[in-house]
Amino acid sequence: MSVLRSFVDSVRSGAIEVIDLTAPLTPETPVLQLPEPFSNTIPFRLEEISRYDERGPVCYWNDIHTGEHTGTHFDAPIHWVSAQDGQDVSQVPPRSLIAPAVVLDFAAEASKDPDFLLQIDHVKEWERANGPLPEGGWLLYRTGWDARSSDQAAFLNADEQGSHTPGVSVECASWLASEAPILGLGVETVGTDAGAAHSFDPAFPCHHFLLGAGKYGLTQLRNLDRLPATGAVVVAPPLPIVGGSGSPLRVLALVER
Repeated sequence: MSVLRSFVDSVRSGAIEVIDLTAPLTPETPVLQLPEPFSNTIPFRLEEISRYDERGPVCYWNDIHTGEHTGTHFDAPIHWVSAQDGQDVSQVPPRSLIAPAVVLDFAAEASKDPDFLLQIDHVKEWERANGPLPEGGWLLYRTGWDARSSDQAAFLNADEQGSHTPGVSVECASWLASEAPILGLGVETVGTDAGAAHSFDPAFPCHHFLLGAGKYGLTQLRNLDRLPATGAVVVAPPLPIVGGSGSPLRVLALVER
């Protein structure tokens, strides 16, 4: 039997489970709110073209109004100033869009401290227990934040000081970019950086370091609690928007059962 036929049969039989890591796109999907002087993206919206009526009696379809970085989305290197000449989202090699993934679970820590930051020592401790990070794979960082994704205020968790959401320390972001063999970082929060990352040096270090190193980001993931610590494969193909800095996408995980 061919490899592909065996794969399809395994998916159909349930030997390989397909887990959707994507948040549904609706007008209520939380969107990033950056502090001044930054500009912000628009919420997701459908604008009806026709619905089996005089505008088009046989079809229902819509125009889509959204930002590149709305909902579950892909960050391409060119998204950040540290990779101005990097890949746009249409230039990401297709074979990079199917990759092994590991899950680092710090939901318990984030539930006690919404400003929790992943440190290098956390990652190294995880490696001692589970083995090395995957070459050319995803580090998926679970914080339990997807439980808040139906409520913009709870998801952004902002007060007069700004947003309070978990993320990655400056030192760890730099290390993941320069030392770790991963191709990218995936998170459950609205962006790959912590809510307070605008105040870090450099600001937004995950964007600065990882995208600057030609790596990628996945954000607003869910169902990471259904994945094993190691052994999953992630399929994450963004739209090939020429010149685009990112794209909403549907992220699937494949897990052997």
